[in-house]
Amino acid sequence: MPNWMTNFALILFILLLITGAVTLADKLVFSKHRAKDEEEPWWIEYPKSFFPVILIVFLLRSFLVEPFKIPSSSMRPTLEVGDFILVNKFTYGIRLPIIEKKIIDINQPQRGDVMVFRYPLDPSLDYIKRVVGVPGDEVVYKDKQLTINGQPQPLKADGSYSYLEGSLAFVTTQRFEEKLGNVTHDVAHLNDAPPVRMGGVRTFPGRENCVYNESGFTCKVPPGSYFMMGDNRDNSEDSRYWGFVPDDHIRGKAFFIWWNWDDVSSFAFKRIGRSIK
Repeated sequence: MPNWMTNFALILFILLLITGAVTLADKLVFSKHRAKDEEEPWWIEYPKSFFPVILIVFLLRSFLVEPFKIPSSSMRPTLEVGDFILVNKFTYGIRLPIIEKKIIDINQPQRGDVMVFRYPLDPSLDYIKRVVGVPGDEVVYKDKQLTINGQPQPLKADGSYSYLEGSLAFVTTQRFEEKLGNVTHDVAHLNDAPPVRMGGVRTFPGRENCVYNESGFTCKVPPGSYFMMGDNRDNSEDSRYWGFVPDDHIRGKAFFIWWNWDDVSSFAFKRIGRSIK
């Protein structure tokens, strides 16, 4: 996801400081020097009016829910390009705004969760993928069958899934129903795509925990980290290629689709209000 959301949070914080400072200064100093029937100057009236609104929005986005927009096809069929989603900011713990440092631990991510996190190779960017492996898990993806700690995850064919990639390419995939932990969700596979593109695998922290070959890979998830994969398995840049997501990179759990502005069809309207599984 683009980093404008992070920039917006910083801008919101700066506006909060400015309007709060003006409001406080007026209460302690300026108001005492005005006559009772004298109107407030605009540079005091406007900040005082906006301060409570900005404060409420800042607190909501920082500690409760934050909106994000899906920019790519990596989470199809679960999430479509243009979906606006809500992310629960406190599911995994309370974090300080802006610096995202956890101060209160609540829950740990579970296999099957759809999670927003800061991209390990560029923390200014936000990514969204599904949690496939938690700390200590052995994740095996061989011939497009996912196995966790020696247990193959149930995978059932469910017809086909087609979508328009960009504005030119029409892509048809095989749809499967996969059960991961307690979550049953859809994934998409391309018949002629390999389980992992060997040329796309980078060097990353913990790379020694992984073994790759033409049929797939095996990775042991290190402590305090998570292995993430997109539901559109053959069109997703994920932990297969850039490694594990540290706990301090977590932003929150995606749980709700509230709009889709890239599509005005009836299909898009049917998506509004859906929970994310």
